[in-house]
Amino acid sequence: MSDDGSQVSTDIVEHYTVGGYEHARLTRRAGLLERARTQQIIQRYLPESGPESGVIWDIGGGAGIYALWLAKLGYTVHLIDAVPLHVEQALQSSAQQPEFPLASATVGDARQLQVDDACADVVLLLGPLYHLTERADRVQTLREAYRILKPGGVVIAAAISQFASLMDGLLHDMLKDPAFVEIVKRDLQDGQHRNPTHHPHYFTTAFFHHPDALKAEAEAAGFAVDGPFGVEGPGWFAPNFDDYVNDPDLWARLLDLMARIETEPTLLGVSAHLLVAGRKP
Repeated sequence: MSDDGSQVSTDIVEHYTVGGYEHARLTRRAGLLERARTQQIIQRYLPESGPESGVIWDIGGGAGIYALWLAKLGYTVHLIDAVPLHVEQALQSSAQQPEFPLASATVGDARQLQVDDACADVVLLLGPLYHLTERADRVQTLREAYRILKPGGVVIAAAISQFASLMDGLLHDMLKDPAFVEIVKRDLQDGQHRNPTHHPHYFTTAFFHHPDALKAEAEAAGFAVDGPFGVEGPGWFAPNFDDYVNDPDLWARLLDLMARIETEPTLLGVSAHLLVAGRKP
């Protein structure tokens, strides 16, 4: 978004378009942990009636990695994203699972959905909130999710931790760059992440949430909120991370332990990503 959150800015579109960044992000290293833990949490809130009658809207669904997974489980899944490349990638991947295709994939704005009222059992907002730099736009996006949910439906919304860039800088030795340190300082001050260097590893225009703020925004939109949940916990700092990925027992152990501490208040900010689940009364 632009600094006032009014539209998708060129730097955000370029960040995700050059090299198809998001298509592969959740298929390697710490992205695998984010993906597996996000799936764990989503599964707790899927319709009890089962996939045959469940309708899910994945808003800001990127290249469709969660939407396609849910379609394979048998849900009717619609995807909307602001980046045209992501919609193209989602449609291409959908065509590769013809028995479980997406119901639709279109370009759209999370703040103003061209979707009927009360048509969804679950709404995923796993990306929009951290590219809306103004609180009013984030709450409006959550209110749109509320509008399209059926009574009793659930939104699952993600945010990036306000402390993520500091920890990422430590993990990947980026604090040696004074320009990155200035980015981190602003993140710690007000959560407004800007990357004037355009270095691809320093991310793009975004808002990074304090854990308390994510819950407050969902409540402001009218939801009864569970969470926040720490997604990765400190698990993304694991040395020899590939050892965990390649050993099913170690991987299961890591996921179990991160789930056990997911709501521990003193550790929430250690997660790169946070989730809340909000139920519409």
